[in-house]
Amino acid sequence: MKKILLFLLIVFALASCKKLAEDPKSIIVQNQFYKTPNDAISAVTSVYSSLNTDPGGDFPMYGRQLYFMADCATDDETVGNSATNADVRAMGSITYIADNNRIQANWTQHYRGIDWANVAIDNISTMQFDTVLQNRLIRESKFIRALLYFNLVRLFGDVPLVLHQAANVSATTVSRTASAEVYQQIIADLKAAESLPATYSGNDIGRATSGAAKTLLAKVYLTQKDWKDAEAKCLEVINGPYGYGLFANFADVFNKSTKNGKEHIFSVQFLSNSGASNSRDRIMTDVFSGFGSKVPPDLPADSSLYKSFAPGDTRKAVTYYTSLLNPATGLQFNFKYIGLRKFIDTTQYLTSIEDGINFPVLRYADVLLMYAEAVNEDIGPTTDAYNAINQVRERAKVPDITPGLSQSDFRNAVYQERRFEFVEEGQRWFDLARTGRVVSAISTVAAKSAVSTKNNLFPIPQAEINVNPAVTQNPGW
Repeated sequence: MKKILLFLLIVFALASCKKLAEDPKSIIVQNQFYKTPNDAISAVTSVYSSLNTDPGGDFPMYGRQLYFMADCATDDETVGNSATNADVRAMGSITYIADNNRIQANWTQHYRGIDWANVAIDNISTMQFDTVLQNRLIRESKFIRALLYFNLVRLFGDVPLVLHQAANVSATTVSRTASAEVYQQIIADLKAAESLPATYSGNDIGRATSGAAKTLLAKVYLTQKDWKDAEAKCLEVINGPYGYGLFANFADVFNKSTKNGKEHIFSVQFLSNSGASNSRDRIMTDVFSGFGSKVPPDLPADSSLYKSFAPGDTRKAVTYYTSLLNPATGLQFNFKYIGLRKFIDTTQYLTSIEDGINFPVLRYADVLLMYAEAVNEDIGPTTDAYNAINQVRERAKVPDITPGLSQSDFRNAVYQERRFEFVEEGQRWFDLARTGRVVSAISTVAAKSAVSTKNNLFPIPQAEINVNPAVTQNPGW
């Protein structure tokens, strides 16, 4: 336990630094921590913690931080009147600037996780213990590093590519790396991670698997418009030894009792009372304490998406609420607004207890819709493409799409299905960006009329440019 605490103190000290390249005192790490297999396991567990915790007490990356960029800054969502942070409000109105502290926080958290992954990879590679476990731990760290760089390169374009402990990099010379080279590294890391186990048991459930690596690789290929490789990788997941499938009940994607189930390919893990709170839930439900507030902290950008769900679509009631049941009294409280429901833990939203709902980064519905899109872009809407999208629709209790659509119409059907399926799951901005629809989609919301072509990428945080002149700014910022 003392070794684990020592390591965590070291990485938390590293995490407190705002500069991209900062000496993490790797000599202390190597000499005092990386001694046993348990040290290596703890180190990689800490790499995962970059996704669900923040050492400084800010929102965790997949608790809420990434939400501000991937969801709030889209046509799906905005912030309510209760948001007191001007930078948060700016994300919702698309008036953010390079000094926005939510953009800075996302950059910092991603590079913190990358640094922790680099430290683990470099040090575990030099250790002498069971090679099967050693290789697995290195591949898990590479999976996380690939996920973080994939987020960064999509959000910011060219970004500094750092692959070793920060002590080996000068804080004044780390420049932005061409996106193509960043993508090459992401693909290399994910190909290595494809050799991870297909499943885990016991306390290892929730770690990255070969299925997760293949799914993320499919999403990388889809983003690059490499349709054939995206199609092939999706089929490896669909036909692989994983046992993936859709939950019969859409709500089970977000229920604690069904976490890490057959639809969950990779989820960020959250536990109630664990110290790793799902802040996304807490900030959305604190206003419901006693069901006395009528001021929503988060809400749809307008009612058009809410109203566009087909009659009987079971996703609507899981995604949104207009009323909530008080479990203590059995009374229903009706709200005067439409709220976002997916990550509300209905078993404990009357208290300030931390939410234990996992965040699904990759799930099987995504594989089916990516496959349908890739096939259509490659050769048009085939029977297999219709079957894939209709599996998702059938689970939602909406009619199948009838064959006969043009390639363009099928493309739009997939785009629309993704929007209904993944509201508030960190997908919308990435989908808009990779399909060239950021401006056209967001500009339909009156409150976000400030959107322009510069918003196709987010600005590099000004604080990073201030400390590192080698880092340049994106066009228009």
